[in-house]
Order: sequence, then structure tokens, then C-alpha cells
Amino acid sequence: MNPLRGLRPARVLAASLLITATTILGACSSTDDEATSADVSAPPGSFPGIAATGAPIKIGLINNEGGQAISEPDNRLAAEAAAEYANAELGGIGGHKIELVVCKNAEEPASARDCANQMVEKKVSAVVVTTTGLGDILVPTITGAGIPYISTAGQSTQELTSDKSFLWSGGFPSSLQAMATHAKNKGMKNVTAFTIDVPAAVNGLRMIGVPAFKAAGVDLKVVPIPPGTADSTPQVSAGLTGDPEGVVIVGEGTLCTTALKSLGTLAYSGEKMGIQACTSPDIVKAVGPSIEGMTVFTAALTNGDDDEARLYRAVIAKYRPAVDTAGYAYVGYQGVLGLVRATKTLTDTSPAGVMTAIRASKDVILPAGGGLTFTCNGTANPMMKAVCGKGSIMATLTDGELTNAELVNR
Repeated sequence: MNPLRGLRPARVLAASLLITATTILGACSSTDDEATSADVSAPPGSFPGIAATGAPIKIGLINNEGGQAISEPDNRLAAEAAAEYANAELGGIGGHKIELVVCKNAEEPASARDCANQMVEKKVSAVVVTTTGLGDILVPTITGAGIPYISTAGQSTQELTSDKSFLWSGGFPSSLQAMATHAKNKGMKNVTAFTIDVPAAVNGLRMIGVPAFKAAGVDLKVVPIPPGTADSTPQVSAGLTGDPEGVVIVGEGTLCTTALKSLGTLAYSGEKMGIQACTSPDIVKAVGPSIEGMTVFTAALTNGDDDEARLYRAVIAKYRPAVDTAGYAYVGYQGVLGLVRATKTLTDTSPAGVMTAIRASKDVILPAGGGLTFTCNGTANPMMKAVCGKGSIMATLTDGELTNAELVNR
């Protein structure tokens, strides 16, 4: 499940920075012109040229890639860009060069188990997971071997509660809390959530969303839609029984497209709430008018004049210029660069040493986070010890752009 996508505040959306005619694999290195462009557009001091000189530290990277229903290679490419940026400019992790150990998770149980086992066999010091609906499969194997599990956000019970799991943002729980508050403020009494039918998304909505909305005086009905469904009109029609004042859409690109198209077909006129997975340019174009006015909740700001947004675009432009910065790729970037920032006190490159450094960090600036920060001492969300951040960014989709971005529930 894709909890978030890059935010485009009240400015004209650029397609993506320095998109070239090269293939993604061919974009692994940049020309001098690209590097200069990146340096100029980034905030001053962003490229200090402090190269990592210490022995390599192995960091696992698991990305949802290669599956029939879900495949997002840009997430991996953005993570690779963050690692190369850190190695060339920030001294890597504690002076040690980051060596990414990549595993492509096809988002099905056997593939997830294989990736988790590979991380243990290859003795990585930490594992960064871009996004997954199979956290309950990945986490026990990885953390059971004493390896820290890291992600921008998590949805599964294991991700949210493990004492060796670290989630940089408030993620899905924070988004659901913000949605519930928004629904209450709008005077809603009934809301239907259409979600991709994977355990993390469905269970997250039922275990976190339903109670959050109930506490706000709003009834939340959860309607799962199987991954890859081309026409979800039957499910959406059933979910609109009872005339809900609002709907929530949770899923990846295909789910967002089919659910929003179905809402348009059924002429639904209530309020739409969603996550960043639903706001990429291709989805906005495919869906048309039925996406207009949707309220979007995220933990990323990737366009505009914010320093972190500028740095994100500069790093991607320099190291992986074919990546769409308006899309969901930022989760890979946030995961890796967040780890770099959270381990500034690192003296021991073992998994235990990485965890110690993470737990000691405070008020770490969330990369591309629009002003959000994280502290991994278990206090951000006492019910979910793995969550290190809180708060969300809320914005409204207008004419293909996200406008009126604001931090909420901090």
C-alpha cells in the first residue's frame, strides 16, 4: 500500500525534474551539467563534498517491485540517489560508505519471506523498506535477527509495535487521525473507506481508522477492493449505500484510479479524502473531474520553495534524473536519508549500534517532510512504539495541483 505521494503545493506542477530520454538504468550517473544544476537549485551548503572514507556499512533495501499488481522502481531509485548523495557529500553513515543490499519484493508472501531471509543471510546492519502491505511477514524475520527495520511509514501491527522497528513519520496512523478530525470539522457522520485489499491497509483502517473516526463522532465503513481491479464500480456502489458524506481512498495507483473513476461514474458528490498515492500526474489525467477538490493527507512536501523540497529535487536531479519527483519515490529517499540523519552519533556499525544511535537522536528533520521532525524514543505515539513522528500535511487538489498545504495534528 502506498500511504503517501509527493506534495505539490499551490504552484504549477512541473512534470518532473530533468526527465531524459534515457532508460531508468541509464540514469544512474549524471553529467557535469546535471550536477551543476542540482547544486545551484539546492539550499546553500547542501553539497559540502564530505566523502565517506570508512569501511562500508551494509544497509538492506526492500522495495515493492516486479509484482504483477504493484511495482514501483522509482522508490528504489530514489533510495539509491539518497545513498549516493550521502556517500559523496555527507560522509555516508558515521563516516562509513553506505552499501545498499537490494531485494525486490513482488508484494506476495513468498517474495517477502525471501527478501527478509536475504537481509539476515547478508548480515546487513539495518533494513530500509520503502513501502509494503506485508510488514507482518517482513518484520519478525528481520527484527528477530536483531536487525532494525526502518521505513518512512508502516501499516501492519508488526511494523507499528516492534521495539526494533522505526517509522520516521506518523504515516498512516497520523493520516487517519487527521482525516477523522477533518471529517468531524466538516460535520460528517458517515464515511466509507475504499482500500486496496492487502492486510496492512485493511487492518490499519479497521484497527486505527475505525476507532479514530468513532472518537470523532463519525462512522467509518471499510470496503476492500482486490489489487489490480480494473473496474471497481460494484464495490464502490455497495460502499455508497447509506449516502456517506465523505469517502476515503487508500491504495496504490491502480486502486486510486479505478475507485475515483467509479465515483465519477456513480456521480458521487460528497467529499473525497485520500493519500498521496492518488495525486500523481498520470492518475489526475486518467481520472479527470472526479478527482477535483479531493483533500489529501501526506508526510511529504516535494515541490515549492521549502528547503527540504529543494534538496530532494536537487539530489534526484543529480543522481537519478529519470525519477518523477512528483510521485511516490520520496519514500525511498526519506527512508535512507532519514537513517543517515538519525545516526549522526554512530560509533558502532553493528545492528545494535545502529539502533542505539537511532534511539539517541532527537528532533531529526524529516527529509522532504515540509517541516515535520521525528524522535525515536517511543513518545510520538505511545500506543505504537515504532512510530517516531506525528502530524500530517493536508492539502486540497485543485486543477491538478495540491493547494493550501498546512501542517495538522502536530
